[in-house]
Amino acid sequence: MTPTDMKKVLKTIGYTLGGLVILLIIACLLIRFAFKEQVIAYINKQQKKEYVELLRNATPYTTHTTQYHFVYRQDTLRAKQIRDFFRLDTLLTDSAATTWEKTLTLAKFVASNIPHANQTKYPQKSNAIDLWKYTREVEPAFNCRLHSILLHELLLSENIINRFVTCLPADTLDTDCHVVNLVWLPEQNKWAMIDSDQQAWLGTPEGIPLSLEEMRERYIADAPMVIHPLFGKGQDFNHGYYCSYWAKNLYWFICWEETGYDKETLPITGRSIILAPPGFTDPNAKKEDIHTTDAKRFWAAPDSE
Repeated sequence: MTPTDMKKVLKTIGYTLGGLVILLIIACLLIRFAFKEQVIAYINKQQKKEYVELLRNATPYTTHTTQYHFVYRQDTLRAKQIRDFFRLDTLLTDSAATTWEKTLTLAKFVASNIPHANQTKYPQKSNAIDLWKYTREVEPAFNCRLHSILLHELLLSENIINRFVTCLPADTLDTDCHVVNLVWLPEQNKWAMIDSDQQAWLGTPEGIPLSLEEMRERYIADAPMVIHPLFGKGQDFNHGYYCSYWAKNLYWFICWEETGYDKETLPITGRSIILAPPGFTDPNAKKEDIHTTDAKRFWAAPDSE
């Protein structure tokens, strides 16, 4: 082979390799953009399976005799201040509305006015009125915990019993938890989860709202659940991310023993009740906090606990 022929061969190989590189780049771009949604959905589906398996492998709850008592406090003066400040009479105009209908109205009010964000400056006062002022004067959005505190006090001002509950993953090094409101529906004699931060609630295929306890049980049993966006079907729930996110954050729970106004305005007082599978403990619990493995009592009706 002459030097000239060798140059031609090398040039041809160079063109071929260059074409392969271009094809690989195009393939990567197609995967990244054309199939991005399918890839994300697949990853979320796999993660959900792993999280559900952790729930299934957790030690079953057991009865527990630790002494505590959930108290749902009311303050008629504070309730009136909140109703007047937010003009709730202009929102809740249907006197025949059910507790759940009122809950959805208030959750939509919070969600439509305050987006989700991880605020850079934590508010000094965590109550409904001051949190609202915070979004108008300091930062326009805040995280799920502050969402739940605001909605907690709005619901409380309308005499709707509710807790804001921290929902956590099995991995104690994972700091990404979620906080939502758990609302008591006397018409249905059950709890229901409402998430103003992520603007949704979960229900049965028949449309019955589910509690956190029921959500956890349905993940374990692989029973169907339906995501209900607060603002209709057009809302993006990130190709299965919300389902995976909930599967992760239903391993254990924390809530205050006493509900009420200004629960997390400094100085914070009171103790938390922690529900977790037997053998699991909260590494950050205070000495006065209560660990329990008794799910039935933790999720008991307000008038039967």
